Amino acid sequence: MADRDAIRALAEPYLRDGRPAGWFEPLYASAAGDASVIPWADLRPNLNLVRWLNSTGVRGDGRRALDIGCGLGDNAEALAAAGFRVTAFDVAPSAIDWCRKRFPDSTVEYRNADVFHPPPEWAGAFDLVHECYTLQALPPDVREQATRSIAPLVAPRGTLLVIARARDEDEHPGTMPWPLTKTELMKFETLGLKNESFDDFLDNEDPPVRRFRAVYRRPASTQSA
Repeated sequence: MADRDAIRALAEPYLRDGRPAGWFEPLYASAAGDASVIPWADLRPNLNLVRWLNSTGVRGDGRRALDIGCGLGDNAEALAAAGFRVTAFDVAPSAIDWCRKRFPDSTVEYRNADVFHPPPEWAGAFDLVHECYTLQALPPDVREQATRSIAPLVAPRGTLLVIARARDEDEHPGTMPWPLTKTELMKFETLGLKNESFDDFLDNEDPPVRRFRAVYRRPASTQSA
């Protein structure tokens, strides 16, 4: 079972040195194939993504989707099963290698990339961008930078789906993973995206965790700065 305190201790020197995503590779590499060491690795698609796909009836029909911080690949595979041509990336090369071994016949393109510096050719390229639990693993002081990197990836008429831990504006963020506020997610609206739905709910974990599930769409005629 994942030891969150040990993971926080692993991450601390990287956070202190201004490398907020630097600890992911040591974590995946040290796991040595044991998924129980990775706290977000359930070896199945995230239920909040699955419920959104089922409730909306979204079908990819060959359109392009991007899975941010794909981890061990289950969410990317769920998007592919829904008919999307999926690109999935993670900052940790060991995670990408793990995905390719788990799904050797997958149609998903697994890539090593950094959310803070996505490839230029991804700008405006994806009809669906899926962000699940990556922002909450980043310190609040760098989240806006990540948000500014994510928003431009959404194509005209494309959709951004964000799923994250949630807190009130006056609630202390606590320790990693740091819950997001609604104001933080509203940053996407300043970057050319329009909010279509915003769910604030308790999930089915034991104990239940408060989550946000927000859907944004880029209008047909505008791009973000």
